[in-house]
Amino acid sequence: MKITGKEVQHVADLARLCLSKEEEEKFVGQLNQILTYMDKLNELDTQGVEPLSHVLSIRNVFKEDKVKGSLSRDLALANAPAQEGDFYEVPKVIE
Repeated sequence: MKITGKEVQHVADLARLCLSKEEEEKFVGQLNQILTYMDKLNELDTQGVEPLSHVLSIRNVFKEDKVKGSLSRDLALANAPAQEGDFYEVPKVIE
């Protein structure tokens, strides 16, 4: 499958991009190189190869959930630039 300048221009129009003639030709060449490489990969014999989600056998490592006490109100408000009673004081943003 070959990409044409018309197809590149169509995608550029959808993305609301203005491409010069040189850029259009450059993208046609680059996209055709990518497709040529993909055709090369399609020639590989993958019979009997298990699908992988990742090349390395890794797994997510999560810390164990542990219940901890929360900050005291005084400690939570210690670095507040302004406070009113037991709450942070912030500038009004809605009239």
